[in-house]
Amino acid sequence: MVSVPKVSELRSPVARAVVPVLGGVLFFVVLGIVTFGIAAFLSNGETETTDNLAPPRLELGSVAGRANDVAEDGPLLFAELSTITGERSLVVDHEGDDPAEGWRLYYAFPPGRPDCPVEQVRGTATFVDCDGNELDVTELSPPTEDVRPVVEGSETLYLDLRAFSGEPTPTAADG
Repeated sequence: MVSVPKVSELRSPVARAVVPVLGGVLFFVVLGIVTFGIAAFLSNGETETTDNLAPPRLELGSVAGRANDVAEDGPLLFAELSTITGERSLVVDHEGDDPAEGWRLYYAFPPGRPDCPVEQVRGTATFVDCDGNELDVTELSPPTEDVRPVVEGSETLYLDLRAFSGEPTPTAADG
């Protein structure tokens, strides 16, 4: 008959309390390392983005509805589009009586200061920068990349974000 070695049992109350806790801590450390590895792999810059993760166009809704929102509460602030640094935070403003016309776009920082994000004074077209200076929406930085508001069919407002995603922006010659 072959004898099977007996598995050692934890006899002391301290060992019975500490060993399961250490096992749980070890499990979560391994889980954290695996999660970090997956995140590092996905963020290495070589992975292509999808429309679900980073759409090239962001639908804002009805032009009449958004124009009404701007008239009542001030410009629309879209924080941290396609980035976590805030450098691509956008402000959408509307001017005029025709909801299909007069849409303007600004970066949410003063000109030449992408490191100085602004916060909107609720319900107004006034913004406060990182130094405490009050700025009107027209004093914000205009976009340097080909990012713009697009009205389709005089009914729906979109933000064209292809400059952020690396996709080519269609021109009038493209159809």
